Amino acid sequence: MGTNNNDAISFAIITEDRFSDVISHLRANFFFDEPLNRAVGLCPHPGAPHAELESMSLSTMKQGLSLMATLGEEDRVVGVALNGVTRPGDLEVAERQLAHSPDPKFRRIFGLLNDANKELSLFERYNVDRIFELRIVSVDSIVRGRGLSNELMRRSVELARSKGFRLIKADTTGNFSQKMAAHSGLEPIHTVMYDEYKDSDGKIIFPTSPPHDSLKIMVKLLQ
Repeated sequence: MGTNNNDAISFAIITEDRFSDVISHLRANFFFDEPLNRAVGLCPHPGAPHAELESMSLSTMKQGLSLMATLGEEDRVVGVALNGVTRPGDLEVAERQLAHSPDPKFRRIFGLLNDANKELSLFERYNVDRIFELRIVSVDSIVRGRGLSNELMRRSVELARSKGFRLIKADTTGNFSQKMAAHSGLEPIHTVMYDEYKDSDGKIIFPTSPPHDSLKIMVKLLQ
């Protein structure tokens, strides 16, 4: 039996002419559903824009390492893997920029991510001068159950290998992204349990819903 062209999935590097389509996809899917975003109410409903999330996504896409999956003859974006390069000093720049963010919820989320990464000194630990970072993997609900997220991850790992990267990293904030990263051979090197991450009053800062209970920073060395 032949494949229906309306159901066929194609993969490609995200180019500038598709940036707006990818942002639309992220608004409808990832921005609302990501566990930390949802825990603090960063985006109030599916489809809601968020200027800083979109600016970060665009900066990542401009690095030319991000992938998209498109569906059928209509060429609809139904999945993305936003991948970027991290170099020494980038974390310090990100921290300075974050201090000027007008959104306290955004500062809270990326403050956690920055602090967790700062503890690890990955460049020294693995003796590398650049890291391939898996930043966002998002799949539209209409194609879930077809293994698309794992395929986007697999292709991202192969892209990193083809570009000569020695280390891949992902800040996995939920159970699903952790399983997906593990499926591609990434292993956790640092864990923050959300129920132990509290403010000065003892209140949990990120009251995530099960099964999302932790941040895991996961890595894979490429030989």
